[in-house]
Amino acid sequence: MTEREKKRKAGIKELSPIDIYKLLPKTNCKECGEENCMAFATKIVNREVNVDQCTPLLKKEHAKAYGQLKEMLKPPVKEVVVGEGEKAVKLGGKLVMYRHEFTYFNPTALAIDVTDEMTDEELLSRIKKTEQFSYEYIGYTLKLDMIAVRSTSGEPEKFKAAVEKVVEKTTLPLILCTLNATVAEAGLMAAPKAKPLLYAATLDNWKDMAELALMYGCPLVVSAPNDLNALVSLSKTLLAYGVQDLVLDPGTFANEGLADTLNNFTMLRRAACKGGEELAGFPLMGVPMAAWVDKGEVADEVMKWREANLAAMLIVRYADVLVMHGDDGWSLLPNAVLRQNIYTDPRKPVAVEPGLKEFGTPDENSPVLFTTNFALTYYTVASDIESSKTNAYLIVVETEGSAVDSGVAGRKLTAEKVADAIKETGIENKVKHRKIIIPGKASRISGEIEELSGWKVQVGPRDSSEIPKYIIDKWQP
Repeated sequence: MTEREKKRKAGIKELSPIDIYKLLPKTNCKECGEENCMAFATKIVNREVNVDQCTPLLKKEHAKAYGQLKEMLKPPVKEVVVGEGEKAVKLGGKLVMYRHEFTYFNPTALAIDVTDEMTDEELLSRIKKTEQFSYEYIGYTLKLDMIAVRSTSGEPEKFKAAVEKVVEKTTLPLILCTLNATVAEAGLMAAPKAKPLLYAATLDNWKDMAELALMYGCPLVVSAPNDLNALVSLSKTLLAYGVQDLVLDPGTFANEGLADTLNNFTMLRRAACKGGEELAGFPLMGVPMAAWVDKGEVADEVMKWREANLAAMLIVRYADVLVMHGDDGWSLLPNAVLRQNIYTDPRKPVAVEPGLKEFGTPDENSPVLFTTNFALTYYTVASDIESSKTNAYLIVVETEGSAVDSGVAGRKLTAEKVADAIKETGIENKVKHRKIIIPGKASRISGEIEELSGWKVQVGPRDSSEIPKYIIDKWQP
């Protein structure tokens, strides 16, 4: 049975631009920024634009069509918003189970925990480390997203005081963690407008937690460790009770329970995306800090390593939010990078703007190099030039996001494009020489570049880490 047949059997309809076009006003007014309604419909199907960008559709006479479109475009995994303002975090909103099928939206949120029994110094230190975590990665700034405040004391006043301190020191969205409704209410009172994620409703406390979620307008985690039937049943009960924004916690277990953990996450996401099961169609929460259970005499560094491994598995296995205990950069950065790699759009190469870049204080005798606008290539080359304190000009050639070797092989990087870039960047007005250093992997087009541009070509190293030494040894204006 093909994938399309499986979807049809499960009642999942694949949208086409025609399905969307039929419900649009068909005025071709261009207010959405597209040439016509069909072009707009195509971009809607590809999730490149929002249906709300169609101004005529928002008018009262099109209310029915608007409602139909919203229902058609509803993702299998509901999007749940935690927090307020520009730092609010969107969880879920997934359209597909596998990234190669389309793309993933709303990267897995990473939360660092604090407790109501920490000293003020420790609590504030962890908040500060969370907020200051930052790493530049191929044009993206990697950050952490949330603070999870856990009640380990079980005392409402202590929990309230801890939440107040957190709210005072950060605007990051919060997860309030307690199974005691009285304690949870105390925490919510300390952050009445923060719209935190409330953890958690269980078989024992669901009604009290549901009342709090409705009263404070916050999303609610549903927890039934290693019991998917109970989890789905609780979801159904809470939806009927009026709580619409749910996050599912199927339980996170390390060591012997790891197989169950990964199976449960996979089955829930499969049920939502492949089986059309709406009761499973909510964001999933993982708790890698479960790796710290039964720590014993094991060193903290080992526990952080175990937690990081568990987090990586959960990011790959559909978790939409993770609660972490280790707050060291070395244990968090690999998963921040993994998350970024998974949540880039596989349909579009990661590219930077072409043009002329200057490093240091180049003058009329400084070397001129070129590279492609594939982000990873550009930032690697740029980093190597910057770190060596070399004064140089770098021409970034438009290659539709292709690297040097693949660009040459696929005719995305040609001598014509390099010659055009030399003219368009105006580099000829900045240097008195006419020499350009090209990547070693582009040596096969060196003769053509000379012929078309009139510049003398020097074939540089194949690895950009050797650029500084190459310039010292071989560059002469």
